[in-house]
Amino acid sequence: MEKQHSLIFLTGFSGSGKSSIGPLLANSLGYDFIDIDSAIEQQAGKSITRIFAEEGEEAFRKLEQAMIATIAESKEMVASLGGGALEHTPSFELINATGTLVYLKSDPKNLAKRLFHKTDRPLLRSVGTEKPDREALERNISEILAKRSPRYETAAIAVYTDQKRIGSTVEELTRKIERFVRKHESIEHNDQQTGRK
Repeated sequence: MEKQHSLIFLTGFSGSGKSSIGPLLANSLGYDFIDIDSAIEQQAGKSITRIFAEEGEEAFRKLEQAMIATIAESKEMVASLGGGALEHTPSFELINATGTLVYLKSDPKNLAKRLFHKTDRPLLRSVGTEKPDREALERNISEILAKRSPRYETAAIAVYTDQKRIGSTVEELTRKIERFVRKHESIEHNDQQTGRK
Protein backbone atom coordinates (compact mmCIF):
# COMPACT_ATOMS: atom_id res chain seq x y z
CA MET A 1 0.00 0.00 0.00
CA GLU A 2 1.54 3.29 -1.12
CA LYS A 3 1.98 6.17 1.34
CA GLN A 4 -0.12 9.24 0.47
CA HIS A 5 1.32 12.34 2.14
CA SER A 6 -1.87 14.28 1.37
CA LEU A 7 -3.95 11.79 3.41
CA ILE A 8 -4.02 13.65 6.73
CA PHE A 9 -4.91 11.72 9.89
CA LEU A 10 -5.87 14.21 12.62
CA THR A 11 -5.19 12.92 16.13
CA GLY A 12 -5.43 14.27 19.66
CA PHE A 13 -7.29 13.76 22.92
CA SER A 14 -11.08 14.14 23.08
CA GLY A 15 -11.78 17.86 23.28
CA SER A 16 -8.62 18.90 21.42
CA GLY A 17 -10.70 20.26 18.54
CA LYS A 18 -10.49 17.51 15.90
CA SER A 19 -14.19 17.61 14.98
CA SER A 20 -14.37 21.41 14.74
CA ILE A 21 -10.93 21.97 13.16
CA GLY A 22 -11.07 18.98 10.77
CA PRO A 23 -13.77 20.22 8.34
CA LEU A 24 -12.34 23.76 8.32
CA LEU A 25 -8.84 22.43 7.68
CA ALA A 26 -10.09 20.21 4.84
CA ASN A 27 -11.88 23.21 3.30
CA SER A 28 -8.76 25.38 3.63
CA LEU A 29 -6.63 22.71 1.92
CA GLY A 30 -9.26 21.90 -0.72
CA TYR A 31 -9.41 18.31 0.60
CA ASP A 32 -12.30 15.98 1.46
CA PHE A 33 -13.16 15.37 5.14
CA ILE A 34 -14.25 12.31 7.10
CA ASP A 35 -14.88 11.99 10.84
CA ILE A 36 -14.05 8.33 11.49
CA ASP A 37 -16.16 8.05 14.68
CA SER A 38 -19.21 9.50 12.88
CA ALA A 39 -18.65 7.16 9.93
CA ILE A 40 -18.50 4.16 12.31
CA GLU A 41 -21.72 5.28 14.04
CA GLN A 42 -23.46 5.60 10.68
CA GLN A 43 -22.26 2.18 9.56
CA ALA A 44 -23.07 0.45 12.87
CA GLY A 45 -26.40 2.23 13.35
CA LYS A 46 -25.56 3.15 16.95
CA SER A 47 -23.44 5.55 18.96
CA ILE A 48 -19.82 4.95 19.97
CA THR A 49 -20.99 4.94 23.60
CA ARG A 50 -23.44 2.10 22.83
CA ILE A 51 -20.80 0.14 20.90
CA PHE A 52 -18.46 0.38 23.91
CA ALA A 53 -21.25 -0.58 26.34
CA GLU A 54 -22.69 -3.46 24.31
CA GLU A 55 -19.66 -4.88 22.49
CA GLY A 56 -16.62 -3.58 24.36
CA GLU A 57 -13.59 -1.53 23.37
CA GLU A 58 -11.90 -4.34 21.43
CA ALA A 59 -14.87 -4.70 19.08
CA PHE A 60 -14.93 -0.94 18.56
CA ARG A 61 -11.19 -0.85 17.75
CA LYS A 62 -11.72 -3.51 15.07
CA LEU A 63 -14.48 -1.43 13.47
CA GLU A 64 -12.19 1.59 13.65
CA GLN A 65 -9.31 -0.29 12.02
CA ALA A 66 -11.59 -1.46 9.20
CA MET A 67 -12.77 2.12 8.61
CA ILE A 68 -9.17 3.39 8.52
CA ALA A 69 -8.31 0.63 6.02
CA THR A 70 -11.12 1.73 3.68
CA ILE A 71 -9.69 5.25 3.38
CA ALA A 72 -6.01 4.25 3.49
CA GLU A 73 -5.45 4.76 -0.23
CA SER A 74 -7.22 8.12 -0.42
CA LYS A 75 -5.46 11.31 -1.46
CA GLU A 76 -6.20 14.88 -0.42
CA MET A 77 -8.34 13.93 2.57
CA VAL A 78 -8.46 14.98 6.22
CA ALA A 79 -9.58 12.10 8.46
CA SER A 80 -10.39 12.89 12.09
CA LEU A 81 -9.43 9.96 14.35
CA GLY A 82 -10.96 9.02 17.69
CA GLY A 83 -8.81 10.02 20.68
CA GLY A 84 -7.68 6.45 21.38
CA ALA A 85 -7.23 5.20 17.81
CA LEU A 86 -3.43 5.14 18.04
CA GLU A 87 -3.51 2.80 21.06
CA HIS A 88 -4.63 0.00 18.74
CA THR A 89 -1.31 -1.10 17.24
CA PRO A 90 -2.66 -2.39 13.88
CA SER A 91 -4.43 0.97 13.32
CA PHE A 92 -1.34 2.92 14.41
CA GLU A 93 0.87 0.98 11.97
CA LEU A 94 -1.65 1.37 9.13
CA ILE A 95 -1.89 5.15 9.68
CA ASN A 96 1.90 5.56 9.65
CA ALA A 97 2.28 3.38 6.56
CA THR A 98 -0.38 5.14 4.50
CA GLY A 99 -0.73 8.81 5.50
CA THR A 100 0.53 11.79 7.48
CA LEU A 101 -0.25 12.01 11.20
CA VAL A 102 -1.07 15.48 12.58
CA TYR A 103 -1.39 16.00 16.36
CA LEU A 104 -3.60 18.64 18.01
CA LYS A 105 -2.00 19.20 21.42
CA SER A 106 -3.80 20.50 24.50
CA ASP A 107 -3.03 20.32 28.21
CA PRO A 108 -5.17 18.33 30.70
CA LYS A 109 -6.57 21.45 32.40
CA ASN A 110 -7.96 22.86 29.16
CA LEU A 111 -9.23 19.45 28.05
CA ALA A 112 -11.04 19.00 31.39
CA LYS A 113 -12.63 22.42 31.00
CA ARG A 114 -13.94 21.52 27.52
CA LEU A 115 -15.08 18.00 28.47
CA PHE A 116 -16.56 18.80 31.91
CA HIS A 117 -20.21 18.67 30.84
CA LYS A 118 -19.84 15.93 28.23
CA THR A 119 -20.86 12.43 29.33
CA ASP A 120 -20.71 10.86 25.86
CA ARG A 121 -16.97 10.10 25.90
CA PRO A 122 -16.72 6.37 26.79
CA LEU A 123 -13.29 6.35 28.42
CA LEU A 124 -14.14 9.36 30.60
CA ARG A 125 -17.50 8.13 31.87
CA SER A 126 -15.89 6.36 34.82
CA VAL A 127 -15.07 9.76 36.32
CA GLY A 128 -18.42 11.37 36.39
CA THR A 129 -22.09 10.86 36.04
CA GLU A 130 -24.42 13.83 36.32
CA LYS A 131 -21.94 16.13 38.09
CA PRO A 132 -18.36 14.97 37.57
CA ASP A 133 -15.64 16.45 39.72
CA ARG A 134 -13.44 18.74 37.59
CA GLU A 135 -10.21 17.81 39.41
CA ALA A 136 -10.93 14.07 39.14
CA LEU A 137 -11.63 14.53 35.43
CA GLU A 138 -8.34 16.40 34.97
CA ARG A 139 -6.44 13.64 36.82
CA ASN A 140 -8.07 10.97 34.66
CA ILE A 141 -7.22 12.90 31.48
CA SER A 142 -3.60 13.30 32.67
CA GLU A 143 -3.31 9.53 33.22
CA ILE A 144 -4.79 8.63 29.82
CA LEU A 145 -2.72 11.34 28.10
CA ALA A 146 0.50 10.03 29.67
CA LYS A 147 -0.31 6.59 28.26
CA ARG A 148 -1.18 7.89 24.77
CA SER A 149 1.45 10.62 24.41
CA PRO A 150 4.31 8.44 23.08
CA ARG A 151 2.22 7.63 19.99
CA TYR A 152 0.71 11.10 19.67
CA GLU A 153 4.26 12.48 19.65
CA THR A 154 5.21 10.39 16.58
CA ALA A 155 3.13 12.79 14.47
CA ALA A 156 4.87 14.46 11.53
CA ILE A 157 3.18 17.75 12.44
CA ALA A 158 1.98 18.98 15.85
CA VAL A 159 0.29 22.21 16.94
CA TYR A 160 -0.97 23.49 20.30
CA THR A 161 -4.66 24.39 20.24
CA ASP A 162 -4.77 26.06 23.69
CA GLN A 163 -5.38 29.83 23.82
CA LYS A 164 -5.80 30.03 20.04
CA ARG A 165 -8.73 30.90 17.84
CA ILE A 166 -9.79 28.00 15.63
CA GLY A 167 -9.09 30.15 12.56
CA SER A 168 -5.47 30.70 13.66
CA THR A 169 -4.97 26.98 14.25
CA VAL A 170 -6.42 26.15 10.81
CA GLU A 171 -4.13 28.72 9.14
CA GLU A 172 -1.06 27.34 10.95
CA LEU A 173 -1.95 23.75 10.06
CA THR A 174 -2.66 24.63 6.42
CA ARG A 175 0.78 26.24 6.04
CA LYS A 176 2.58 23.33 7.73
CA ILE A 177 0.71 20.61 5.84
CA GLU A 178 1.09 22.25 2.42
CA ARG A 179 4.83 22.70 3.04
CA PHE A 180 5.17 19.09 4.26
CA VAL A 181 3.26 17.58 1.32
CA ARG A 182 5.16 19.69 -1.24
CA LYS A 183 8.50 18.70 0.27
CA HIS A 184 7.76 14.96 0.31
CA GLU A 185 6.15 14.88 -3.12
CA SER A 186 9.22 16.68 -4.49
CA ILE A 187 11.55 14.14 -2.84
CA GLU A 188 9.54 11.24 -4.30
CA HIS A 189 9.50 12.87 -7.76
CA ASN A 190 13.30 13.31 -7.65
CA ASP A 191 13.75 9.70 -6.51
CA GLN A 192 11.61 8.50 -9.42
CA GLN A 193 13.59 10.62 -11.89
CA THR A 194 16.88 9.27 -10.49
CA GLY A 195 15.54 5.71 -10.72
CA ARG A 196 14.76 6.16 -14.42
CA LYS A 197 18.32 7.19 -15.29
